[in-house]
Amino acid sequence: MEENFAHFLEDHAARLCEKPALVWNGGSLAWAELEQLASGFAQQLTVQGVEPGDRVALLMPNGWPFVAAFFGILKVGATTAPLSADLKKEELAEFLADLKPKRVIEEVRPVKGVWRATRRPSAPAVIVYTSGSTGRPKGALFSHAALTFANRVWGGMVMSIRNDDVVLGVLPFSHNYGMYAGLLAPLLAGATVALVERFTPEAILEAIERHHVTVFPGVATMFRRVLNSPSFSAAHLSSLRLAVSGAAPCAPALCSEWHDHTGVRILCGYGSTEVPRPISFFAEDAEEFPGAIGRPVPGVEIKIVDESGRSLSEGEVGELWIKSPGAMDGYLGDAEETTAVLTDGWFKTGDLGTILPEGFVRLVGRKRERILRGGFSVFPQEVETALCSHPAVAEAAVAGIVDPDLGEEIAAFVTLKPFAQATPEELIAHCKARLAHYKYPRRVTVVKELPRGTTGKVVKSELIKQWGAVGVAE
Repeated sequence: MEENFAHFLEDHAARLCEKPALVWNGGSLAWAELEQLASGFAQQLTVQGVEPGDRVALLMPNGWPFVAAFFGILKVGATTAPLSADLKKEELAEFLADLKPKRVIEEVRPVKGVWRATRRPSAPAVIVYTSGSTGRPKGALFSHAALTFANRVWGGMVMSIRNDDVVLGVLPFSHNYGMYAGLLAPLLAGATVALVERFTPEAILEAIERHHVTVFPGVATMFRRVLNSPSFSAAHLSSLRLAVSGAAPCAPALCSEWHDHTGVRILCGYGSTEVPRPISFFAEDAEEFPGAIGRPVPGVEIKIVDESGRSLSEGEVGELWIKSPGAMDGYLGDAEETTAVLTDGWFKTGDLGTILPEGFVRLVGRKRERILRGGFSVFPQEVETALCSHPAVAEAAVAGIVDPDLGEEIAAFVTLKPFAQATPEELIAHCKARLAHYKYPRRVTVVKELPRGTTGKVVKSELIKQWGAVGVAE
């Protein structure tokens, strides 16, 4: 049986004692205090009847109570299921109906205690719900071993976290990316996490300066909004050594602009709820390959396959499959969905890509997002990259809309940089000069902002619903 992931908290508390584990605007918690609060919460759970193997829903924003509760649940040998604190009543009811938790935790009293973690838990460590898909919620089950592997990789090869680092914890901890990169990986490495409950550009800039943040895990929209903030020009960011992007693609143009203004690199990579960050560029890499998402982290295997599951050669395009010790064991209560995406330990990503000669991976699009325009296959990512290369464009999202003649037509939605101007006709011409005749968008709509889910991914269905028939057609 595997080791309880929470045991490292006890080890760090004994070794690091008074070193800050968590800091925030107005307070901090040393390692020893955090361990005592987690132990006190574990005791409270047992009084409430929670036993090893039970599921406990965690419904709180980023903050020390979330962290203490997370580890307290693991200490008992129960399974923690972080849920977004922004869920509406009807949405929450749907998640809880699937999860069937023993308890739903919305607050934590600061009670200290002594509790040694169950050393060999048999239940999963964490259940993380997938986002951005239709249908009922799907909870991905992760073992303690998977949690340990993934966070050692995050903190090691990917971010090269040192125990003197201060990592910004602003991404929602209810999502794998925020939980791993912004909380668990830094803590596992003995670093300090600077907590920010809710993102605003001003809150980020203040936290970086106040706490001397060295690593900033974020999503593309965060980096864009920080750059666009009126407070950016006066901000002190000299402590930063690395920014990390995830959850959604970060355009090369945005990475370059961020580096030009901060001198700090944005480290890009690839992952999903089911397989956290199996492919990435590494903090120590001397260079990046434009258009690639990185290479497999140590311990992870990848292959590109055709429709029949046959492995393809280097340079050929097919579906990306991944085998990782950090992958989920399956979906909660859904053997059929689990079987559909997991075969002999291989996770079928649904992404189409190719392996470059240097071992790096390049994606060309999603199987399900592929736009079939007049018999030609068009992948949104390539069109979005072309749009983002225009100097006025801040962000872009591309989707297919129904067309009576072609089957589908390419529609683009863009936001512009502050004070920048560009007409739909100009943006269409920009793409037309860079893409094949069947790839450039015939409809472009300039919007104030792109609708996003809690993880930062653009919700394209909302764009199509609101603006799908608007724009310029050529």
